[in-house]
Amino acid sequence: MKPVWLAAGVIVGMSVIPHAHAQDGAALATSMGCMNCHALEQKKMGPSFKDIATKYAGNATAEPTLVAELKDGKGHPKVVRPDADLKAVVDYVLSAR
Repeated sequence: MKPVWLAAGVIVGMSVIPHAHAQDGAALATSMGCMNCHALEQKKMGPSFKDIATKYAGNATAEPTLVAELKDGKGHPKVVRPDADLKAVVDYVLSAR
């Protein structure tokens, strides 16, 4: 009976794992505190997401550039989160146009 439970656990675990870390960018931006300094359309302490998206429109290196700035703390307070979270937030911000 153990092999059946083990196989069932692996199958269930595999179906849950990809979704466990996948959050949409808007939810992450809120949970990470981004909205304390930024807003979607108005400037707060930091620029609006719409202004950031407009600034980087058409820039093929926008995502890796912004992710690196967040990770390194260049021009923005350093953010210590998994790359997948940072990419999701940056993609959300860049889609704000």
